[in-house]
Amino acid sequence: MGAVDVRPFAVVDLDGVVADVRHRLHHLQASPKNWDGFFAAASQDEVLPEGRAVVDELVATGHQLVWLTGRPERCRAATTAWLAGTGLPAGELFMRGHGDRRPARMTKLAVLSDLAARGTVAVVVDDDDAVVKAVRAAGFEVLHAEWMHGAPSLFDVLNRAQEGEGRT
Repeated sequence: MGAVDVRPFAVVDLDGVVADVRHRLHHLQASPKNWDGFFAAASQDEVLPEGRAVVDELVATGHQLVWLTGRPERCRAATTAWLAGTGLPAGELFMRGHGDRRPARMTKLAVLSDLAARGTVAVVVDDDDAVVKAVRAAGFEVLHAEWMHGAPSLFDVLNRAQEGEGRT
């Protein structure tokens, strides 16, 4: 039987934290929203230097990296390929389940609760204000990734789509 990894978890979001999604937001500004186009373009995301620096620091200081994204499960292969192609560290990847229309704050809290049952969740890194508020209220330490909040309409577009419409 293998050794159990007891390092504390560092739970990191993708879109807006390590992945620059600005080039694909136009897919969500139309009605109806083009989720397939939005996610298909994710393979072209650039890595945000601020997000990479945070992830590198967390790994260097002994954290077990966990990726927690609001992306749907149907995007797993493309997401893992993107992560591998960027040189970002490997980590367990949690995605929104098939047909899960709950707001990101709810889906992410459920995963965090499961992780907390397995070990210590040292920090959660997320850019979504609603997720940050809910995660803090649940007692988790949060690093609010605000480096893309200045991007025109990024947060508003994603927040409205995920929180208000419960869609991805």
